Amino acid sequence: MHHLLIYEYVEGMAQRRGPYREAHLDQVREQRQAGHLTLAGALGDPPTGAAFVFEGVEPPHIEAFVAADPYVAAGLVPAYRIEVWNLV
Repeated sequence: MHHLLIYEYVEGMAQRRGPYREAHLDQVREQRQAGHLTLAGALGDPPTGAAFVFEGVEPPHIEAFVAADPYVAAGLVPAYRIEVWNLV
């Protein structure tokens, strides 16, 4: 089963994310290496949000990812949602 995590970013994210970017990317890499995250990346140019594709995990795992994300802790992600992604 796949889940899609969608982040909404604050205005000026490209300028504001600097101090938190490496820690955020480390967390993404950890999830990818563990086989839980298959794709991830910013949406838009300049970025207005991000999308993450999780595979083989349940929503509580994704909620824990969100709670630990430095972008979220810094208030750079005012909204997010988790959706089941039914691939065809």
